[in-house]
Amino acid sequence: MTGRHSGDHDDTAGEDRKEQHVSEPRVGLTKAKASDEAPPVSVGAVEQTESTEPAESAPKHGFLNRLYTGTGGFDVIGKRKLWYAVSGIILAIAVLSMVLRGFTFGIDFEGGTKVSIPAGDPAISTTQVEEVFSQALGTAPESVVLVGSGESATVQVRSETLTGEQTDELTAALVEAFHPKGPDGQPGPEAISSSDVSPTWGGQITNKALIALVVFVLIVSIYIAVRYERYMAISALATMFFDLVVTAGVYSLVGFEVTPATVIGLLTILGFSLYDTVIVFDKVEENTEGFEHTTRRTYAEQANLAVNQTFMRSINTSVISALPIIALMIIAVWLLGVGTLQDLALVQLVGVVVGTYSSIYFATPLLVSMRERTELVGNHTRRVLKKRARAAGTDRAEESGGDELVEAAAAKTPAKAAAAGGTGRPSRPTGKRKSPRN
Repeated sequence: MTGRHSGDHDDTAGEDRKEQHVSEPRVGLTKAKASDEAPPVSVGAVEQTESTEPAESAPKHGFLNRLYTGTGGFDVIGKRKLWYAVSGIILAIAVLSMVLRGFTFGIDFEGGTKVSIPAGDPAISTTQVEEVFSQALGTAPESVVLVGSGESATVQVRSETLTGEQTDELTAALVEAFHPKGPDGQPGPEAISSSDVSPTWGGQITNKALIALVVFVLIVSIYIAVRYERYMAISALATMFFDLVVTAGVYSLVGFEVTPATVIGLLTILGFSLYDTVIVFDKVEENTEGFEHTTRRTYAEQANLAVNQTFMRSINTSVISALPIIALMIIAVWLLGVGTLQDLALVQLVGVVVGTYSSIYFATPLLVSMRERTELVGNHTRRVLKKRARAAGTDRAEESGGDELVEAAAAKTPAKAAAAGGTGRPSRPTGKRKSPRN
């Protein structure tokens, strides 16, 4: 009896173990199916998904913030055809103005006589002075301008070279008409000053100005050729000539008087333009170093990134340069009445604006256009675009056919099992029931 009972107990235990062993694959299969149908999601992920705000409510950086941090994403290089058109229009207007209107050269270049008379209080008008000049000499002056303000204001009359008698007649007519006060506070001819510049001296000044301009351009060209590679050097020099022509065209179009101070200021702003271009090119050189070994961005995109990264620096440089120039114009023109400082400040202000524009919208786009014509940059650009096209095609295939591929894989698994003689389900382990031992 005792043996029979122990055998029954062993058989029962064996069956329990077999049932337990058989049920484990079922549990595993159920878990596998569950994991295939719906991947487990953590509670934190659910909470994060439920608490995530819509994209529209995400904080957006303002224009100035993006401009300051260099993350603005302004597509300057991608729209370079537009900037070429704008630059071409500006250049055409400047050239046409120089050809059709010409320049208003100062007395230092053309020669002549300049007469200055205190404006007085109340200030006399330029029209009144012009009428007195015409009545006294029978000809009209070349120009009559009011310079300065307040007690330091003067009316400056410029005309062709006058003889000594003509100068005395004009001085007497001006004293009789306006009674200007001299340094001693009494009206008289001492309050009126005149100066003569011979055409020969004006020609010498012109030649020296041209020589200075040529020497400056030559030195700059040598420096650029040594400092940068060929295409950057060509772009920098083309930008410098662009600034030169546009600034000269503005002077011709507006009618600013060209003086020796204007030439000095022109040389200054060409240096500023070159400096601003060098800032952008240094960043382009840094971003594109070894670009051919990566396929993340094209050469044009790296250059556009450099422009965005130097936007704020260029603007800051321009503002810092423009503020003292504006202060110089205010002090020189309105307070002191110094015409030379006015000419110097005008050309610098125009040059700063033109130089900032050209370094961003002309120099770098021109560089990219020339580099894209080279075999190295052209092949690299094609590699980057092909890689993006393949990645885009893979993404579209995953988005459109991902579910079908999963279903096909799931359907193919039991088919293979059936072909092998199975049912496609995990086999249940079989075991023989042991006979009880006697």
